[in-house]
Amino acid sequence: MSDVPSVALDTLMNEVAELIIEALNLEVQASEVLPDDPLYGEGLGLDSIDMLEISLVISKRYGFQLRSDNEHNAQIYASLRALTQHIASQRTQ
Repeated sequence: MSDVPSVALDTLMNEVAELIIEALNLEVQASEVLPDDPLYGEGLGLDSIDMLEISLVISKRYGFQLRSDNEHNAQIYASLRALTQHIASQRTQ
């Protein structure tokens, strides 16, 4: 995990939730996306196509590539919190 202050991480987590909602046209509020609920399958109920969309918008927004062949994808996409922590540690913008 990165050394990002928790306040900054909470702000980023909300930003990432809003990015996901906008990219996928979900009918939920960012505050309804619970940090530790699964993104894939149960939780938000996203599928593999949704995950590709998320990867694309995150790559554009934060300046680094999320690769489909990354062996850590299960951990990266485990939850909003896990995804946000990954973004915080990898982002270039």
